[in-house]
Amino acid sequence: MILEALNYLATWPLTTADHRSSIRYSVNLWSRASRCAKDWAAHEDNSKRAMLSAIADLKQTRTAVVLGSGLLRDVPIVELAKTFDTVVLVDLVHLASVRAWLRIKGLHNVRSIERDLSGFDALIAGREAQPLDFLRQVPYLDFVASANLLSQIGRGAKRRLEASGQPAMEPVAQLARTHIDGLQNLPCRTCLITDIAYGLIDRTGQQHESFDLLYGAEPPMHSAQWDWPVVPLGEESPDYRIVHTVIAAIHG
Repeated sequence: MILEALNYLATWPLTTADHRSSIRYSVNLWSRASRCAKDWAAHEDNSKRAMLSAIADLKQTRTAVVLGSGLLRDVPIVELAKTFDTVVLVDLVHLASVRAWLRIKGLHNVRSIERDLSGFDALIAGREAQPLDFLRQVPYLDFVASANLLSQIGRGAKRRLEASGQPAMEPVAQLARTHIDGLQNLPCRTCLITDIAYGLIDRTGQQHESFDLLYGAEPPMHSAQWDWPVVPLGEESPDYRIVHTVIAAIHG
């Protein structure tokens, strides 16, 4: 708890007021990732391999952008920093621990930007959601990765809609489609890594519950798929675990 509190306090002044409410979630994820490191290792390795596969044959390697960079555990940031002239990390919160790690590694060509990538505010205001349009203004953009972000957008939007008494399924599906289409319409190579479904599984391997994390939106054609034990046995219950299905889709 002491380390979590220190990370929270150190991140607070580094985060704009609009996004400080998300610091707690990021710190909790940081703590869970440490506890579940062994169970998450294969997922993190698969995510890194998918991004490295996506950039393997690029002819130009000037600027790369990682959407939902988070803790960087699932991002091959060292390899990206060595390959590209500039790497831009985009997320609501960049924890102080992550910023410090980047400095220690000497990754001086890595930049961090705070940004809401959901498009939620535009959607509920009746405007067209175009949360990825800012990428068209990034000079010399050669690669964009969406790193296990899409389902988080969906969960956040669902919570906000339900809190206001509004139906969630179609608006959340619309945000998912907007993210997928936004990536595919960029004039560069993209790699979407996202969990698309979860299952609640008991000790015997029987699945008791499942849910579509894209809320009805059609996932893109993908080159890889794997399971991610997000909540292993013992993390929340001695009898059940939660496993997400993850895909990697490369485009361009």
